[in-house]
Amino acid sequence: MAVELASLADLDRLGIDEIIDVRSPSEYAEDHLPGAVNLPVLSDAERARVGTVYVQQDRFLARKLGAALVARNAAAHLEGPLADRDGGWRPLVYCWRGGQRSGSFASILSQIGWRVELLRGGYRSFRRLVVRALYDDPLPFRVVLVDGMTGTGKTEMLAHLAAAGAQVVDLEGLAAHRGSLFGAVAGGQPPQKLFESRLAMQLFRLDPARPVFVEAESAKVGERILPPALWAAMKRADHVRLEAPRPVRAAYLARAYADLTADRAALLAVLEKLAPYHGHAQVEAWQALARAGAFAALAEELIAAHYDPRYAKSARRRAPPRAVARLEQLEPEEFAQAARRIRGAVEGD
Repeated sequence: MAVELASLADLDRLGIDEIIDVRSPSEYAEDHLPGAVNLPVLSDAERARVGTVYVQQDRFLARKLGAALVARNAAAHLEGPLADRDGGWRPLVYCWRGGQRSGSFASILSQIGWRVELLRGGYRSFRRLVVRALYDDPLPFRVVLVDGMTGTGKTEMLAHLAAAGAQVVDLEGLAAHRGSLFGAVAGGQPPQKLFESRLAMQLFRLDPARPVFVEAESAKVGERILPPALWAAMKRADHVRLEAPRPVRAAYLARAYADLTADRAALLAVLEKLAPYHGHAQVEAWQALARAGAFAALAEELIAAHYDPRYAKSARRRAPPRAVARLEQLEPEEFAQAARRIRGAVEGD
């Protein structure tokens, strides 16, 4: 039986036990349906091999080779990851466009006796829904930006707003990047399509009647590009502003970026990228602070010379904030109290 997705909401109503992506590992890594597990019926190398035979030799030979490889890999999955599935297990299987790979694997599972569903149109049908949500249709939300100078704890404020009952989208969390030159995190960023899928799934579950808090970002978070519908909503959004004393912000950054300061070589390399803006002499002075372990002092100098001037320039183009929260220590209870005030100021008007 084939399942058709008319909207992203249909994914929450499938009534199946497991989603199986039978595409190659590289296809799965680029993007996949939420919660899907990868049980490839052809590896990347096998897929390339079958394709070469198809193009350069003979279509029949390619199908014969593909069938043998699919059968071999299906057996490995049945004896391995699927060995403990009972007779009532009901999976949804898909490949790129709902063709031979998913159909072949689903046929084997069906012969065993499992009630197998196929996704009509495969992964492409899901991707079309994501594109529609993020590229074609305007977002049906009132977006409110959480703004403030570097080191005011904007990402932490989002977490406290969520704890206070507000609707929040953490773009940096979805993009696996802290949104600055120093923002790379272990593991790297997801591919653009996977970032968009995660974002689209989070957005569709929100209530359009309530505001959505998003951290003020540029059009990119690291190397991930914000989709047009969201970026358009952010450009016209109201904002709330966080403020904190510069030394407190510097100490906060030193704590928040402990993973980077623990890797002196990586920190020195990132600082080197500031040379075109501030000159080699200044960068060498900052690198000396890094080598000495004076991370709070380094953060305060970077705030004063690099980040605050850029923020001040962009802030002149913004309308007045809907609310301002002054945080003197950037401590958890202070964030929690400010989050409740901000939510009340925004949702109470």
